[in-house]
Amino acid sequence: MTGVAAAKPAARINARKEALAGYSLIIVPMIFFLVLQIGSLLLAAFISVWDWHVVRGPVEFVALDNFARMFSDPIFHQAARNTVYYALVWVPLTMAVGLSLAVVVNQKIRGQTFFRAAFYFPAIASSAAITTLWLFLVSDQGLFNDLRGALGLNPIFQFLGFGPNHDWIGDYRTALNAIIVLNVWTTSGTFMLFYLASLQSISNEVYEAAAIDGATAWKAFRHITFPLLRPGHFFVATVGLIGALQLFDQSYIAGGASGAPANALMTIVLYLYNALFIQILPGYAAAVGIALFVIILGGTLIQRRIFGSTPAW
Repeated sequence: MTGVAAAKPAARINARKEALAGYSLIIVPMIFFLVLQIGSLLLAAFISVWDWHVVRGPVEFVALDNFARMFSDPIFHQAARNTVYYALVWVPLTMAVGLSLAVVVNQKIRGQTFFRAAFYFPAIASSAAITTLWLFLVSDQGLFNDLRGALGLNPIFQFLGFGPNHDWIGDYRTALNAIIVLNVWTTSGTFMLFYLASLQSISNEVYEAAAIDGATAWKAFRHITFPLLRPGHFFVATVGLIGALQLFDQSYIAGGASGAPANALMTIVLYLYNALFIQILPGYAAAVGIALFVIILGGTLIQRRIFGSTPAW
C-alpha cells in the first residue's frame, strides 16, 4: 500500500511535467496567434470607427459612418453579389470534382502515384502564371474558341449568344464564370487530397460487408462512402468557402483594380484593396474587412449547422 501511495504523487509530478513541456511548445505559436490574428482583428475594429490617416493616425471619430457608407455604395453591393455568387457556384463544383478525383486515385490502378501528383500540380503552380495563361486561352483568338470551332460546337454557343470569337474574360456576362472554371481546375487537386485522407480512414470491412449483401459500387458510394465522409465534407466546404470569399488575385490580374469589365470581377477583397491602396482610406478599408470577417464567420457557422459538429481528424 505504501508503494502505491508513493507512486501516485510521482505520477502526478510526471503528468505536470508533461503538461508544462506541452505548454512550452505551444506558447510561442499561441502568442503569435493572439497578436497577429486576434490583435489584428481588434485593431481593425478600432480603426473602422475612425477617419484614420496613414501617418497621423485617428483624425475624427465617425462611429458607424464608414459602415453606412459601405452599405450604401452600389459598387460594394456588386462586389458582395459577385463574391457570394462565386462561392455558391465554385465551392460545390470544386468539392464534386475533388471528390471524384479522390475516388479515382484511391483505387488500385496503374500509375496511381502519377495521377495523384498530376491532379495536384495546378494547386502548387504560380497563380499569376496560370491566370495569365488562362487569359490567352479564353481570349477572342484563344485556343478555347478554336477548339469549339473545330469540334463543331459553334452553333450551340451561337444559340446561347456567344459568337465564334467571344472574349470570355472581356465580356461581363462570362468573366466571373471563366474565373470559376479556372479555379475549379487549379484547386480541385487540393480538395482531392483532403478527400483522399478521409477515404483512406474508412475501413474496408464496411465495403466487404456491403458486397456480401449484394450492394453495387454506386450503392456502396451513396450509402456508405458519402455519408461517412461527412467530416471531410465539413472541412473541405469550410476551407473552400473561406478561400472563395477571399478571392482576389485572379480578379486583379484579369480585371485590374477596377474589376473590369463593368465590375464583373469586383470582389469584396478587391474592393477593400481599392479602399486602402487606391483611395487611401484606412478606416473605410477596415470597415470592409470587418464586414468580410462577419460574412466568413456566418458562412462557417451555417456550414457547421449543415454538416453537424466539428469533425475529429
